[in-house]
Amino acid sequence: MGQYDVIVVGSGNAALCAGIAAAERGASVLMLEKADEALSGGNTKYTAGAMRFAYSSGKDLLPLISNQDDPRLPETDFGCYDEAAFTADMLKFNEGQPLSTEQKTLITESHATLLWLSGHAVKFEPIYSRQSFEKDGKFIFWGGLTLAAHNEGVGLFDQELAAFQRLGGAIQYDSAVTGLITDDDHVTGVKTGDGSFYAKAVILACGGFESNDAMRREHIGEGWDKAKVRGTPHNTGDGLRMALALGAAGHGFYGGCHATPMDLHMAPFGNLDIDPGERKNYRKICYFLGAMLNLRGERFVDEGADFRNYTYAQYGRAVLEQPGHTAWQFFDDKVKDLLYAEYHFHDAHFIEADTLEGLLDQIDGIDKAAAAKTLAAFNAAVDETTPFDPTIKDGKAADLPLPKSHWAQKLDTPPYRAYPVTGGITFTYGGVRVDETGMILREDGSAIEGLYACGEMVGGVFTHGYPGGSGLTSGAVFGRRAGYGASTLHDSKFSNGFSFDAPPRFKGGLAASSEEVSEHIEAGSEP
Repeated sequence: MGQYDVIVVGSGNAALCAGIAAAERGASVLMLEKADEALSGGNTKYTAGAMRFAYSSGKDLLPLISNQDDPRLPETDFGCYDEAAFTADMLKFNEGQPLSTEQKTLITESHATLLWLSGHAVKFEPIYSRQSFEKDGKFIFWGGLTLAAHNEGVGLFDQELAAFQRLGGAIQYDSAVTGLITDDDHVTGVKTGDGSFYAKAVILACGGFESNDAMRREHIGEGWDKAKVRGTPHNTGDGLRMALALGAAGHGFYGGCHATPMDLHMAPFGNLDIDPGERKNYRKICYFLGAMLNLRGERFVDEGADFRNYTYAQYGRAVLEQPGHTAWQFFDDKVKDLLYAEYHFHDAHFIEADTLEGLLDQIDGIDKAAAAKTLAAFNAAVDETTPFDPTIKDGKAADLPLPKSHWAQKLDTPPYRAYPVTGGITFTYGGVRVDETGMILREDGSAIEGLYACGEMVGGVFTHGYPGGSGLTSGAVFGRRAGYGASTLHDSKFSNGFSFDAPPRFKGGLAASSEEVSEHIEAGSEP
């Protein structure tokens, strides 16, 4: 039904970055999306649009920010989050193992990739409401995560799609890819329900298997079929199955996933029908401001082990492993104004009472006596000499066998609230092995010619955890690589001696430095 230089399967952040990169090199690109237009974009539209990347100072962020006149900027301390800090954060989740090749790529190419997106008019804004606290008249950012796309995940999708289409890229919806076409071990196209499409290269950017109950149970474990799916119902492992059937090497930790506490009563999948700013509101990730108990009336995690950027993607698993796959988050009125908008969302489920006893009386299925004892012990163990400071790891602890290491405050100010949560899965970690161009490799290390992967399809990036915001960055980094790699089959001048580390150019893609981007923006030239 058509011949293209590059076919991209999927339309989320990774797919769009691949499409932009390939089209930027002059390739004709067709993007095939399984969903209709309303549900296109994979998981990207369901995210908060935040992207983690290395930077030396707030000066490095300015070229990426859409509103340079924001009056808060002069009063903002973005801190420094260099490659060493990013490395340390990734190593927290590797259980003693060194960085993988994929993790090194994510870290070292993160800043350049954000600048590249900026060069294509994809802009960001500081996450004041969720990643900073006001202190002494300054906005203090914490946890290394500073910027998100305007209008969050939907805004990121819209900006990237516009960039892709400006470069001549085409997208076709309602076009589920059902198989790959090969010729003498080379992938030459794809099959859909409407026919076949041919290309010099195919990029699989169609997500993991988080929306497939059977695959979750098979790879992650029993009970995972009960998880809520934070995002799209369409990421059912199609690309993985097609690649593995061609002999692709499975790579990464298939038992791992990004899993966060979610509202117990949310729908099985994310909801794109509500306002974009509210889609994240099914998440419940302010447990660090209170105490979290299971139905046995026990605490089961250190709610203050670290900034929530480094725990929320793991604590969904911890919740799902509790009796009934359920937990309750307890807060008092002292922290009400610090709770994120998701706790005040019109559809947020909670109970409220003037006493902790009255709160527990309303919770069906919890061991009320055990829960009352746990909360009393928690209150008695709180360090009252150390001041509470959410801008730092303040050391204000509850000294218990299972401690709360930071931000521990007594639950002593009515009214009290409790929120029911379960485990929600965002994306899976297991994928395929790719080379430095994004081409998929077999078990013996040989390449499946013409077949590339990016996004959740790439294994080895995350193992036992995830620092918040690095998932979208990974999609962009490996999407750009795959797009450039696939474009080498379009134009032989890129096939010999092409270096992904070469000094970037505006018409060719990246910006060489923050200063160059600033000069480019001030000159008013088009990317």
